[in-house]
This record gives sequence, structure tokens and C-alpha cells, in this order.
Amino acid sequence: MDRFSFLNAAHTEFFAQLYDQYLENPDSVEPSWRSFFQGFDFGMETYNEENPIQYSNQAAPVASVSSAPVDNSKISEQLQKEFKVVKLIEGYRSRGHLFTKTNPVRERRTFSPSLDLENFGLSSADLTTVFDAAKLLGLQPSSLSQIVDHLTAVYCQHIGIEYMYIRRPEIVEWIQERLNINENRPTFSAEEKKGILNKLNQAVSFENFLHTKYVGQKRFSLEGGESIIPALDALIERAAEKGVEQFVMGMAHRGRLNVLANIFGKSTQDIFSEFDGKDYDQEYFDGDVKYHLGLTADKITKSGRKININLAPNPSHLETVGAVIEGITRAKQDKYFEDDFSKVLPIAVHGDAAIAGQGILYEIIQMAQLDGYKTGGTIHIVINNQVGFTTNYLDARSSTYCTDVAKVTLSPVLHVNADDAESVVHAMQFALDFRMQFGRDVFIDLLGYRKYGHNEGDEPRFTQPVLYKLIAKHRNPRDIYAEKLLSEGVIDANLVKTLEKEYKDDLDHNLEASRKKDLTVITPFMQNEWKGFEQVSDAGMLQKVNTKVEKSTLDAIIGTVSSLPSDKKFINKITKIVTDRKTGYDNNTIDWGTAETLAYGTLLTEGFDIRISGQDVERGTFSHRHAVVKVEDSEEEVVLLNHIENKKGNFRIFNSFLSEYGVLGFDYGYALANPNALTIWEAQFGDFSNGAQIMIDQYISCGEDKWNNQNGLVMLLPHGYEGQGAEHSSARMERYLQLCARHNMYVADCTTPANFFHLLRRQMKTKFRKPLIVFSPKSLLRDPRCVSTVEELANGEFQETIDDTAVNKADVKTLVFCTGKFYYDIVAERENNGRNDVAVVRIEQLFPLPVEQLKAIIAQYPNADDYVWAQEEPKNMGAYTYMLANFDLVKWRLASLKAYSAPAAGSYTRAKRRHADAIRMVFDKNLFR
Repeated sequence: MDRFSFLNAAHTEFFAQLYDQYLENPDSVEPSWRSFFQGFDFGMETYNEENPIQYSNQAAPVASVSSAPVDNSKISEQLQKEFKVVKLIEGYRSRGHLFTKTNPVRERRTFSPSLDLENFGLSSADLTTVFDAAKLLGLQPSSLSQIVDHLTAVYCQHIGIEYMYIRRPEIVEWIQERLNINENRPTFSAEEKKGILNKLNQAVSFENFLHTKYVGQKRFSLEGGESIIPALDALIERAAEKGVEQFVMGMAHRGRLNVLANIFGKSTQDIFSEFDGKDYDQEYFDGDVKYHLGLTADKITKSGRKININLAPNPSHLETVGAVIEGITRAKQDKYFEDDFSKVLPIAVHGDAAIAGQGILYEIIQMAQLDGYKTGGTIHIVINNQVGFTTNYLDARSSTYCTDVAKVTLSPVLHVNADDAESVVHAMQFALDFRMQFGRDVFIDLLGYRKYGHNEGDEPRFTQPVLYKLIAKHRNPRDIYAEKLLSEGVIDANLVKTLEKEYKDDLDHNLEASRKKDLTVITPFMQNEWKGFEQVSDAGMLQKVNTKVEKSTLDAIIGTVSSLPSDKKFINKITKIVTDRKTGYDNNTIDWGTAETLAYGTLLTEGFDIRISGQDVERGTFSHRHAVVKVEDSEEEVVLLNHIENKKGNFRIFNSFLSEYGVLGFDYGYALANPNALTIWEAQFGDFSNGAQIMIDQYISCGEDKWNNQNGLVMLLPHGYEGQGAEHSSARMERYLQLCARHNMYVADCTTPANFFHLLRRQMKTKFRKPLIVFSPKSLLRDPRCVSTVEELANGEFQETIDDTAVNKADVKTLVFCTGKFYYDIVAERENNGRNDVAVVRIEQLFPLPVEQLKAIIAQYPNADDYVWAQEEPKNMGAYTYMLANFDLVKWRLASLKAYSAPAAGSYTRAKRRHADAIRMVFDKNLFR
């Protein structure tokens, strides 16, 4: 009896499905089938040695194939051919995107092996043969010719799709079913087609108008990618119908003005005022260039739904805004739709050179499925110009596509010809449906061109002369689409001229009206989230804020955060750390970690949300926080702050992945969207914030000045010289202080738990928001000298300066000013030497500098004639240069290490010796360096 006669009776669709299952997991199929498939793969491998082709999902040859010998010659020829057609289908699914017609201005690169029939063991002689494998495509049994036509239509026209690397079968199946509908071709009604044409006309006409009215001015034209405008319009309309209520969008420069005008409805009068370079209608911020600005708007869709749309402002560091919009989105989701992330949709628009070249993209994408950072899927759109400034794409990346980073999260990618407006809209609708179905990222690579140079004053023919000869002859997408609709009888010959005239007339009217205005009006981004908040100057930032709290509230909170569940087992160290909170509280010696926990607890009872993220923040790098504790035998998480009675706010804390740049950008965005949430990012060590320097320089320090956006983000940066080497000592406070100006942020270096307690509370109790940089301690976390009393927490306030209460002021000859941990080192040396003529004043808030308080303190020391600024950092670091520029109340000398290139010595012995030298300089003016 033929060993494989059972195959002749098997339905080939069932057979193909079983083979797919085998490819996914060989052990999941019945052993006899597994043996057969092993033999088939072996036979196909032998065949393919002469016709090599690789498939992304083909199983590797199994080493044990000889243990189940199969006589392949006895398999029916028809069945073998069915298998070859299955392989052909898999080839198109895996590699069809490489053979699409998606490049409007260039011949695309060639790839091999091709999709020719011969590479699959088929030939033209098989074209009329009918194959059951067609059922894999949703077809009835069809001829090979019909199958190839279908595959070519689905995978090799103006939309190429990558998805076969996705490891979830239900996602792959969903995509394949969608692609098979109408052969992945758009089907729009006549009215929908006219709507697409209308938005295309707006996009094209807007650019033409600016090009003629503002010759040579930078605008980062959208020309070559205009089809994104009807696509975004369709995306927002369709998303609103699916229940999306808020949209958060981030994009770089190219096309931003067009998007603002034709998607967000920004007044073109305001845009023209920005082009005319008028001054602003407000004095307290300096503004930014027009193509950096954002906008928030409420919009009524065509179906009558009210939606909120946001385009975030961003600087020239192009992809940074991607992290910010994810944070904004998550804040809105947490605040309004905690149980349904689908209600807020993030849209990230990239440039091709930027998405391939900027490392932050990898960080952002790695956030996509993490509990602390996920947003239910982002739609990524690449405006692919095929050139970055002057750099050709072949010099801009090693990957095949600029979007290959999408494969990190197994996200599908659609490559679309930007000249085919209907395909672009169709791809956008596919992307939206995918996001709403699976809550995952999806990418659209909009392959177009850049009509002019990097900016409109640049000459692209210097570097791409051949390409720009082609572009100069190329028609715009509106005219291409209008011709198509004309040939279909959808429009008449005059419609485009009518649309263009009406739109241009409106622009002319707004330009005339704009030039009658003297000033430019800048509307703050997300102003609806900031109702009730004020903007203040330095003087306002120095006003005292009531941060007191009832002792009974502290009593109740300490009881909760110092008591672990009795029915769960915890390691002994955890039990001791948690219960010691109550012991210290009862003994009136509250340490740093307890004061911090109590600050969070009190704010939660007052209705403020708290979000903390960063590397290892749940426990705390230095094991002081333990906001999350783990049950010993199950690792179940216990968050005591969430058990506070009558808690009105939400406490959320997340260990971040190993990122500073992306995570800090996310948390900045979160704070931007929810001013009533205390949002904290903590660095593992202070100078690790170097990895996020762009966020600090371009957003945190100047966002209010550039974009009129307040932000209350708190950065906790562990700082202190304890002999741990160059990278574990300094938070580089000199860099933050150099960024301080006017009213842009707070910078503090606290020395007591109570002052830190009130500092955190002050951050939320003001009627304004400023970024807060805190140089937080390490060794002081457990220093018995660094404790506070219950009274200081309950009835105290934040002290910008702390005077010395341990000396007789009349006896003082040397008045020392310092900040942070160095205070304790200086006081210890004073006690050792019995130097009662030395007073040590702590400056707890470095910016804004409390000048009036310092004047009052200095006046209390009538006999002082030696004034010292003391710091543990080298002379060229720390606060020295800042104090030199801002503290001129007395003539003072410096006590510090000499200048070094590295923040600290690697040798513990050398570091301690230098530290001791700096302390001695405080007490001996003859050592002045």
C-alpha cells in the first residue's frame, strides 16, 4: 500500500493550514504529519540548492530527517505543485513589497531573487492549471495565472506591505484577510473622491501661495508629499467615527504649516503675520520660528462629532517630539480614559532621514508595549523625501527601508506611492483599523519627493542634479489625481480651477487682513488643560507658599505606609525598612525616604495624581524609597501608598527601561498635559541625565519662553561626592544653572528631609508650574544627622535659605555659603576644630536665587569679614561660576577643588584627600586657590 495514499484524499486548504501550523511550531502537529513535512522541507531544500530563495517563515531543515525517511517520488505531482504555489504565495507575502511601484520619481533598486515562477519550481506551462491553494487568498480554486494576477495586485502595486515577521497568527490572518478584500485597492464613492481632491487642492495651493508671496523664506514645503493632507483628514474623520475623542500629533518641520492650516484650522492670518516677522502680543515670552509652533483646537467632524486635536510644538531636534507626544497621550488617557486607551490617538510624522538616523526612535518604539509608557498604538507616518538635506538615502542608512526600526515591535509597514492619493488614504484607513483592532504601532512610509531644497532658499541641484531634473518635470499629486477623476467622469474640467480660485481668494483676503495687524498672536498649546494657572516672574516664584499639613493627616498616612499586609511574607530587610518609618516618626527623627513618602501621601489625599518613572525608581537606586515592595514567595507587588484611606489622587510609579532621552521626553509630555499630576523623573545617578541633554536644553529649560508652555516636571538627580568615581558623583549642576534665566525653572539642593517634603508639596500647591531640578542626596539618605521632626513637616515651609543656629552670630568672623551635602562635611570639621567663629549658611534654592533673604542673613553677622563660597565640586563645575555671576552682595573667596576635566577621581583615596583639602580651605584663607 502506498505510504502516502492518504494525501490524495486530503483537502489541500486543510493541508496548507496544517503546514502553516508546522512552520510556526513543528511540535504542535501530529507526528506522522511532522515526518511528512520534514521530508517535504528536505526535498524543497534539495531543490532550492539549484534555485536558491529564502523565505522569512520557512522552517530550517531538521537534522533528524533521516530518522523518518520519506520517498518524495511517491508524492503526487499535483500535490507537489500545490505546495509550490503555497510557496509562491508566501514569497509574495514576504517579498512582494520589494517589487512594488511605490517610487514616483526614481527607478527603485532591484532585488533578487525575484518573484519569477521559475524560482518556485513553476513555469509558464502551469499558468492554466487550477490550484486549490488559491483558497489561501480568499479565492475559489483558480488558475495559476489568476493567482499571480491577484498576488501582483495585492502586493506589488502602489502599496507594498511588510508583515510576515509578525509572530502572532491572529494578526497575520487579520492582515491577510484585509489585503484580500478588493485586492488591497481603494474603493471610494464619487463624493469621497471629490473630498480627497479638495484637500489635495488645499495642500498644493497653500504651498504655491506661500512660494509666490514669500519668495525665498523658509517654510519647509510639503510639495512632493501633499497627499498626506487628505490622508490625515480621512484618518481623523474615520477615527472619530470609531470613538477616538482626542488626537495628539507630533511632526518635524516639513509640511507643518500646511498641516496647521488645512488639518488643524489655524488662521492663515496668524501664519502670514509670522511670515511677516511681526513682534508678539505678549512680552513674557520670546516665541519661536513659525515651523516649530504647535496648536490645540476643537473640531467638528463631517459626521458632527466634536474632537480635540493637538499638534505639539518642537525644536529642530526633529524626532524628540515623538517621545513628548507619547507622554501627552498617556497623560490624557490616564486622566480621562484610564480604562480605554483607544480614545486618544497619537500620530507621529517623521522624515525618512530622521527616522532612520535618530536613536531616540528606537527608545520611543521600545516604550510601545511597556506598562508605564504604552499608549494603545501609535500611527507613524514617514514623509519620505528620499533625501536628507543633501544626503542621499543610500548614505543615510544601512537598512533596506527607513522604517525598518518598526520590526523591533513587529509592527506592520505600508510603503505607499505618494502620487496615488487614493492609495495613501486607503493605507491610512488600514493603519487606523489595525491600531484600533490590536492596540499596536503601525507605520506608513509615504514615498514621495522634495520639490525644492532642504529649505526654499537652498539649491538641491548642487548635490542631486539628476534627481532634480526629474522632479522639475514631475506633476503634483493634485493634477495627477484630477486627471484620473476626469477620465472616470467623476469631475468636469473646470472643478480644479474653481477649487483653486476659491482657496486662493480666501488666502488673499486673509493676507490683506493680516497686514492690518501690528502684532502676532501665539495661542498656547493645550490651553484647555491649563485653565486657572497663572504665569509668573522670578519674584512670583520666590513668594512663600503654604505647604503645611495637619499632623493627624501625617499620623494616618504613616500608619498605612509603615504596615505591610500581615497575610503575606516579605524578606526581613523589607519588613525592617518599612516598619522603621513608623519608628523614626514616633521618635521624631524622620529620614529622607519617610519624608518623601509622606509628601506623596499628603498630595494624594488632596487630590493630586503622582507619576514617578526612571531606572529602578520603584525601589530607588539607593534602596531608600520602596514605593513598591514584593511578596517574597510570589513577587506580588504591594504599593502601600495606594492603600491610604480617603486617597483622592492616583499614585503611579514605573521602573523605566534603560533610557534617559526617550523617558525624560515622555515624562515632560506627561507633565505638559496634566498640570495637576506631580510628574517626576529620577536619574539613576545625576549625570546620567547627560543622555537626555536635548530634552533639557530644548524643552525643559525654555519651553515656556519659546512656546508659552508651562511645565511642572520634577527631575531628581542624585548628587554628592562620596568617592564613587567620575560618573557617580556629580549631577553637573553647573549645566542646569547656566540654563537658568528670568523665570524658567527652579533649581534646588536640599539638606533636610523636611525641606524636601515642602519642596515637593510646593510644586503642586502653586497656581503656576515650573520645571524643578533637585540635586538629591545619596549618603544623606541614611545619615543620622539628616533627619527632621514631625513638627517641621506639619507646620514648616520650604526654606530657600537656612541660617546657622548653632553659633553666636557676634563671634563669627568667617561666613560660609554652601549647598547640599557639603554642609554636613563643613560642620563636622568645625566641630572637630572647635571653630565657633565660622558660620555655615545653606542655600537650598539656587534659582531663583533668594537675594533678599541672603541680604538679611548677612546683616546678622556684624563682625564677619571673611566670606566664602564652598563647594565639593571642582572649580570649573558645581555652582561656582553661577554664584560668581549672581551673588555680589559681598566679596567672597572660593573653597573648592582646583579645576579638573573629570568630575571626580577614580581612586577612593585620592578623592577623599581632595575632598579634605577643599574643607581645609574653608577654615584657612591662606589656602585660597
